[in-house]
Amino acid sequence: MSDGIGRVDVAGTGGATGMGDMVSTNGAAVGTGIAEVAARMKLQSPEMAATSVELRNAALAGIREALVANADGVFAANEEDVRAAEGTGVSPAVVKRLRFDRHKLDDVCAGIDDLVGLPDPVGRTTLRRELDEGLLLERVTCPIGVIGVIFEARPDVLVQISALCIKSGNCAILKGGSETARTNRALFALIHGAALEAGLPGGCLFQVEAHSQVDELLACDRDVDLLIPRGSNAFVRHIMDNTRIPVMGHADGICHVYVDAAADLRKAVRICVDAKVQYAAACNAAETLLVHRDVAGDFLPLLADAYRAAGVELRGTDEVRAIVGCVPATDADWDREYLSLVISAKLVGGVDEAIDHINRHGSHHTDAIVTEDDAVAERFMQLVDSAGVYQNASTRFADGFRYGFGAEVGISTGKLHARGPVGLDGLVTYKYRLRGSGQVVADYAEGRSRFRFRDLRL
Repeated sequence: MSDGIGRVDVAGTGGATGMGDMVSTNGAAVGTGIAEVAARMKLQSPEMAATSVELRNAALAGIREALVANADGVFAANEEDVRAAEGTGVSPAVVKRLRFDRHKLDDVCAGIDDLVGLPDPVGRTTLRRELDEGLLLERVTCPIGVIGVIFEARPDVLVQISALCIKSGNCAILKGGSETARTNRALFALIHGAALEAGLPGGCLFQVEAHSQVDELLACDRDVDLLIPRGSNAFVRHIMDNTRIPVMGHADGICHVYVDAAADLRKAVRICVDAKVQYAAACNAAETLLVHRDVAGDFLPLLADAYRAAGVELRGTDEVRAIVGCVPATDADWDREYLSLVISAKLVGGVDEAIDHINRHGSHHTDAIVTEDDAVAERFMQLVDSAGVYQNASTRFADGFRYGFGAEVGISTGKLHARGPVGLDGLVTYKYRLRGSGQVVADYAEGRSRFRFRDLRL
């Protein structure tokens, strides 16, 4: 189904790649702005939406094969990016996010394998209703259309998002961070080339490299259906504040763990350590710890020892510091996303006080309770207004791969369309299909006919 507009140069170093008749042999844009790219992609998106799941799965399999076969070239490009970043003095935490090594390759390949095994999210009938004899209404899932994804740092995100958009039948405009420009370029060339070879439309994917083109993309509200930003709080907020395109994402990841009076304290220590330490720079890492006063005297010394061994800085209120020595916490700490080995802690009188604190200071991302009292847990999970609410589990489980989505394009803290880790289901919408036999509204409005609503089996 390729229309010949998808040529891309693997070694390209230009500002935009992906729709071949609009780029030169080195990938640079030829008299074409992002607005024109988005407009042409919009026109091609129905063709992408109409592709069979067999074709989309074949493209994914080809992408996996291309990544594995050309891994050394990608690793070499990534080493250049990492060395350049280290030369500018970026933090070790950021360098870790920049790396694309054998472990990251294995992870993205596993994600692609999972996606291939998942059912087609497109074309599912979710409602069948007979409005009257010979008048049948159906609600059927379909791709969103053209999705713009702007992300910082992590090059594995490019693979995950490309794969998710292909599986869900969406076209995607991708803008990665300049820190990994070489890696992104190498990955995109392989992904786009394999997609075209499988027979997907040439406009299925497009890569933007120039930072100046981001503002152009943000202005494409007629042709880009959705923006998904992934990066720092300031970065995501900038995207949200400077576009009329719907934005799906989150600006903060201020997650909490509440240790209840009925908690198993050893279980609580493991959960609190994992939620902070396993990957402190992630948006689903815990930033605030709430502890019931009745168990604080027994629990906090155990946790403080575990945090100390893991290199975590504990900041606490006066009540916390009276039990364990730690850095004083200030009011600003309750609204802070550390993204590092720092966590703030306070004592509460019960689940309702914990819920109130979370709903006031949290970012509606992911929050957990540790308790053996299921009634208390149910109250917490019902009243905490977050995309993810957990009992006796680390907040780090808030992830599309860990939810069995294959991967995720991001985590949404909004309430419209998609919420939490956004996988395939979050990348489709629906349309209503009505099949009649000559009916007109006038007959119903004037009483000659009447509706006989009857839901049919799917």
